Amino acid sequence: MELRGKLALVTGGSDGIGREIALQLQGAGAEVIVTGRSAEKLRAMAALGFGTIAGDLSTPSGVDAVVDGVADKPLALLVNNAGVGSEYELDRPETLDNAAHCIRTNLDAPIALCTRLLPVLQAQPEAAIVNVTSGLAIAPRAGGSVYCATKAGLRSYTQAIRHALKDSNVRVIEALPPVVETNMTAGRAGKKMNAHDCAAEIVRGIRTGKREVNAGMVKLLQLMHSISPALARRIMIGF
Repeated sequence: MELRGKLALVTGGSDGIGREIALQLQGAGAEVIVTGRSAEKLRAMAALGFGTIAGDLSTPSGVDAVVDGVADKPLALLVNNAGVGSEYELDRPETLDNAAHCIRTNLDAPIALCTRLLPVLQAQPEAAIVNVTSGLAIAPRAGGSVYCATKAGLRSYTQAIRHALKDSNVRVIEALPPVVETNMTAGRAGKKMNAHDCAAEIVRGIRTGKREVNAGMVKLLQLMHSISPALARRIMIGF
């Protein structure tokens, strides 16, 4: 996809991987609008030349704000990047609200945005949807059951709509990051991929027409899963 002159929307684009994707799309000549919940971070992005939309994607009003903000614009690239973790614990019913928040943000919102913005995307000569899932969509870990479920659900949805749109002008791309150094993973031990490098792989995949972008160590996980799904699950479940 030629990015120069295209209008892109990056949800969760004021921080972490989303911010890096936005910066690199802008560097490639795209006009970029980012969404976020932090007024301070959005002001910082506006100062860098980005369009901004404030909205909490876990709420219907937040989704409405994003749709209304781009519905009359020539949107050619939708990057569903916004995501949250979940402090859900199986033996604590009081954490079900956390689980619901995670599901609304990570799964419901991307589905809503794909559905509601599809006519705008189809009106362009060339367009793409990028859904950011996770290596954990391939094989889950026990410590993040709801988060893993949302990403696995988004992966399945992405594969299904790719087939549904195969004869259209809208390409559907799945980006699968590994554990990346962001605010969401702060304090978590282990090797983490740099957000800039992860975003670079995703943007390169958009430009070169990939259907699936396995970033960093996810390449190894995909290889392992292709050889033995059971082995990949056994390794990842305790990760």
